[in-house]
Formats: sequence, structure tokens, C-alpha cells
Amino acid sequence: MPPVTRVVLAEDEVLLREGLVSLLRRFDFDVLAAVGSVPALRDAVRTHQPDLVVTDIRMPPDGSDDGLRAAVALRAERPELAVVVLSQHVQAEYAAALLGSGDGRRVGYLLKDRVAEVTEFVGHLRTVVDGGTVIDPDVVRRLLHRPRDPLAALSAREREVLALVAEGRSNASIAAALHITEAAINKHVGNILMKLGLLPSDDTNRRVLAVLTYLRTQPTSVDP
Repeated sequence: MPPVTRVVLAEDEVLLREGLVSLLRRFDFDVLAAVGSVPALRDAVRTHQPDLVVTDIRMPPDGSDDGLRAAVALRAERPELAVVVLSQHVQAEYAAALLGSGDGRRVGYLLKDRVAEVTEFVGHLRTVVDGGTVIDPDVVRRLLHRPRDPLAALSAREREVLALVAEGRSNASIAAALHITEAAINKHVGNILMKLGLLPSDDTNRRVLAVLTYLRTQPTSVDP
């Protein structure tokens, strides 16, 4: 009999979380903890040292991409940790960020709709635990047709923030210029770095690399 896979599950929707717990246990996964926020996810992983983390991308406290950020950070701490993230929508940049963590193995990005296909879903989890990589077919199609513009995934506000970063401004200065809080700027900068594939495990200065990426997309002016 193969060893039991030890799992930590993170999903903020209570009914879905309980349903996933029931499903996993039915297929002999050992669910060590089922939590509803990123801080609880981090604590559970560090306490239980699971073989597999299954997490929603959008999680409290911010309800944006906190689950993905946590997954990437946890893999930076433990590159051998298997991680499967679940998403309501196709987000190619999120899949790219996850694939860039560790060595790109033992990761999965699946749409939540796939959970209904129980046998296939469980098979995907086992593939990831065994060292494979599983990406939802819809996400693969989106990745193959990604626009060449490296800034295409950024929102208008994120482009505005990056332009000010390229001017050498601090986050406090950018916040004052845009009349929003510094905490909001910190969040925007984090999103920019994630969408550009500049992961927390990088040893180089991610902010400088983001600026270089921005500058390469700008038209070159020639003095007469």
C-alpha cells in the first residue's frame, strides 16, 4: 500500500472547504488541517509539515492573490513541497508565477470546476505529489496565446505605479502622488512583481528588474 499523503487545505468558502475535506478523506488523503485564511495556512504548514498543500488563490486577509503568494513563499522555504492551487478563473500570470517556483515540479494549477470531476481531480493531486506538474488545459491555452507585451497582465493602476517606480520614487512618494495609502502602493508593487514573474525566491533586486522590463517597453526618442 502506498504511503498516505498528508494534506493541508486552505479554502475560505466553508461549504467548499468541508466538501474538499470529505472528498480527500474518501480517497485516503490524511487532511491534517483545513483553514480559511493565509495566516492560518502558513501556521498549519509549519506545524504539520504536510506532503501537499491545496489552496484557493483568492484568500483572506486581502481576498486577492494571497493564496498564491503564500504557496510560492512556502515553496521558497520548502522546494520539495507539493502545491496545488485552485482558481475560479483562468489567470495565466498566476500559473506562470507558480511554475516559476522551485524547479517547476510538484505544482498544479486547476480551475475549481475540475473538482467536480472527482476521479480526475484526485489523479491530478497524486500526479503532483509524485513529482509531476499539472496545469488546467484552459490555462495552458491561455499561456500559449499570451501577448508578447511583458506588461500586458498589469492593470492601468499597476502600470501607473510602475512608471513612478521607474522614476526612482519611493513607495511613500508614489502614494502621495496618487493620493492613496502607502499600504495600497505596497500591494500594487507586490502584484506587479508577481505578474512579471519576479518571485520572492529571486536573489537579484526584483524592483530593479521590474524597472528594466518597463523601460524596454517604452518607445525610444531620438533628439533631432
